[in-house]
Amino acid sequence: MALPLVSIIVPVYNAEKTLVRCVNSILKQQYQNTEIILVNDGSTDNSLSICREYEKMDSRIKVIDKPNTGVSDTRNIGMAHASGEYFQFVDSDDWISENATKVLVDRILETNCDMVISGFYRVINGKKSEKGHIPDNKVMDKKEFISHMMKAPANFYYGVMWNKLYRADIIKAHRITCCTDLNWCEDFLFNLDYIRYSESFASLNIPIYYYVKTKNSLVEKQCTLKNIISMKIKLFESYKELFESTELYEQNRAQIRKFFIAYAKDGGLGYGDTYFFENCINLLRRRKSG
Repeated sequence: MALPLVSIIVPVYNAEKTLVRCVNSILKQQYQNTEIILVNDGSTDNSLSICREYEKMDSRIKVIDKPNTGVSDTRNIGMAHASGEYFQFVDSDDWISENATKVLVDRILETNCDMVISGFYRVINGKKSEKGHIPDNKVMDKKEFISHMMKAPANFYYGVMWNKLYRADIIKAHRITCCTDLNWCEDFLFNLDYIRYSESFASLNIPIYYYVKTKNSLVEKQCTLKNIISMKIKLFESYKELFESTELYEQNRAQIRKFFIAYAKDGGLGYGDTYFFENCINLLRRRKSG
């Protein structure tokens, strides 16, 4: 049986210090039937030159250069140029274990599911700690998967795109894209849209991704109260639509409320006080009445 092609999409922005480590980890994958799409988002350092050098070295690498429009649009352009049966995402300051793509593909083929989700390592100052949430290797329908999500609604494990394998046909059939209106947490919104159109999910209880958390990142700098309220309202509406579609909304009202005041674990985001929650509710009411 022919092995399916996996498109590995890497948004690149001013990543000259980490890009070599990232791309080398992808090239060293045990699973080799891949296309590697490096999308340069208007970098002002040597990132594009590094990408071009890799493009000369390996025919699987495709480089796309574009003006700076942000990570959401950059991922969308990567997906638009991808021809794989499955999509995998890697950020340019992170890296993946040698078996990452193989175990994701093995899991999705053996379960015939719509998404695989795995554990990861968080790396801070060179020290790594294992992160995850679903404790076992499980195959779940939508209701069971969502029930796990609601135990930790703001957890990076569910929100990010880089610890998952996606079916390209679902993304293309439903025109699922990253929201360009958000500067961060756009990947969480993408996942909520994807889950809405998926039926089965498989967990992989091993860490395969190395997420490098840096202080004073762009995300942390943009954590104003206004930005967080806007982001959480968009996510709340998507959460609500997803739960209503599975008839789980009424019984999970309290858990959804927790999402408003939950810390985004590993992301360092959150205003966990009554003032923040009331602002969210008031803005949501005005939006509905407008």
